[in-house]
Amino acid sequence: MSENRKLVAILAADLVGYSRLTGADEDRTLARLRALRSDLIDPTIAVHNGRVVKRTGDGALVEFRSVVDAVRCAIEVQDGMVERNAGVPPDRRIEFRIGIHVGDVVEESDGDLMGDGVNIASRLEGVAAPGAICVSEDAYRQIKARLDLSVNDLGKMQLKNIAEPIRIYSVRDAAVLRGFPAAPRSTALPPRLSIAVLPFANMSDNTEQEYFADGISEDIITALSRLSQLFVIARNSSFTFKGRNVNVQEIGRVLAVRYVVEGSVRKSGNRVRITAQLVDATTGGHLWAERFDRDLTDIFAVQDDVTQQIVDALALNLSDGDHQRLATEQPGNLEAYNCFLRGRELLWRFAKAKNIQGRELLQRAIELDSKFAPAYAFLAFAEILDYVNQWSPTWSTALERAELLATRAVALDDRYPYAHWALGIVELYSRRHDGALLEAKRLIALAPNLAEGYENLGYALHYSGNSEEALACFDQAMALNPYYPDVYLQFQAQAMFQLRRYEEAIGILKQRLVRNPDTDVSRVLLAASYGHLGRFEEARFEWQEVFRVNPSYSLKHRREVLPYKNPDDFELMVDGLRKAGLLTGPSEPY
Repeated sequence: MSENRKLVAILAADLVGYSRLTGADEDRTLARLRALRSDLIDPTIAVHNGRVVKRTGDGALVEFRSVVDAVRCAIEVQDGMVERNAGVPPDRRIEFRIGIHVGDVVEESDGDLMGDGVNIASRLEGVAAPGAICVSEDAYRQIKARLDLSVNDLGKMQLKNIAEPIRIYSVRDAAVLRGFPAAPRSTALPPRLSIAVLPFANMSDNTEQEYFADGISEDIITALSRLSQLFVIARNSSFTFKGRNVNVQEIGRVLAVRYVVEGSVRKSGNRVRITAQLVDATTGGHLWAERFDRDLTDIFAVQDDVTQQIVDALALNLSDGDHQRLATEQPGNLEAYNCFLRGRELLWRFAKAKNIQGRELLQRAIELDSKFAPAYAFLAFAEILDYVNQWSPTWSTALERAELLATRAVALDDRYPYAHWALGIVELYSRRHDGALLEAKRLIALAPNLAEGYENLGYALHYSGNSEEALACFDQAMALNPYYPDVYLQFQAQAMFQLRRYEEAIGILKQRLVRNPDTDVSRVLLAASYGHLGRFEEARFEWQEVFRVNPSYSLKHRREVLPYKNPDDFELMVDGLRKAGLLTGPSEPY
């Protein structure tokens, strides 16, 4: 009897953490899954002409006539799950991983499908992060010109029991991304008095003045973050909308804020024109708008005016402490401020070459104004980045330089939040954990809405051995910064790993790899997590990828640099690598 072979698109889906969810509350989990199938999953499959080949308790295999239909279906399901998970605690969310491949299959008499096409789709689902969609190169070739997608090339991977490595792509709906660039991890609903400051548009003739407009916006964000009554979205998230033509009401919905500040900056010679307006994002109505035409030397007074008028428009009743927090020292030299803005903007790129350039500009700012605390604080941060990443020949003494600079910043302006931010990081990497905790708490007291405060506190708690408390801090940082940098995921995963929650650590690390495939530290932790779970083949693959990404990666350096209070906490990772057979013995120079 001849085989019934055909070429089809196969979608494999799996529920993340099914055993954990059913173990915690089996009846509730199964009821939610049944409701999702009837209300979202099955109707979406039907709309896109899919056929459910088979279901397992935590997943499904679906056949489609075209890859386009399969990807559209997957996107609709994943977008629907983002909405349904809004406000649900992270440990109770239902999230799916999806893999899609197009290939030759054999259809059995009962309708089941067999063959490599099915196996590859299943393996693709296994490497997808929670909430993500991974497609094979064969599948991607058929959709890249037909669907508006945002694509992340994950490179070639050796999938379990598949003979040849397969190139894998993680795909998302680009139309959605233009409105809001990533599905934020919902953590807590912000209060009614919530605000986002968008990057001010650069209206100057010189496009190189972009940093100046960005700097004005960032300083206003920092000022508003000092007010305890407000919930202020972090720079990283509000700047996601830079250069995008997105409706203010849509921005308010996506960032979950009531108010949005937008404006523009035109710098010409020694004059500057700044326009700013405060918009109610629920209605689109303007609460306040003003134009400032000033000499460039008045730029700091304009920033103070904008902040104060936002406060007045929102009818905030400031306490004495709030007034004190808003009173900041300004540089006596405008060129020093200019160098500071350019240097700070370069540091936020987190790249070796940019860090070197930024450091030079911040040093110049200090030469021009030796009492400008922000320049000292961010120059200290540049030295910390050098120390952690070995970005210069003098990296080994960078921490000592950072301590001198951060201490000077605090001495010059004890109310400047980023001075305590920098000093807190120095204290942590100097393994003075109590000092790091104190500085992080001081930072939060000065700026209750600055995400960096909760980052610092979370890092200090994690390295002190209190990872459960650290996770709560990371949640708060993510709430303030919903489009957080991918390094947040690394620290969240480290905390999960330290708590022996390896499956959850793996899910988070896969999310980071989708956003940043070239991270060596996440691949090391992923290999260690697989080692502890006995998934040795996957551990070996990730360990190989570590040295593909960074041939000079050194566990020895990480052991020396990472500030664990208890050395055994670092050795937990080493132990996972040993279990997977990746470290051959105590004498190995790793």
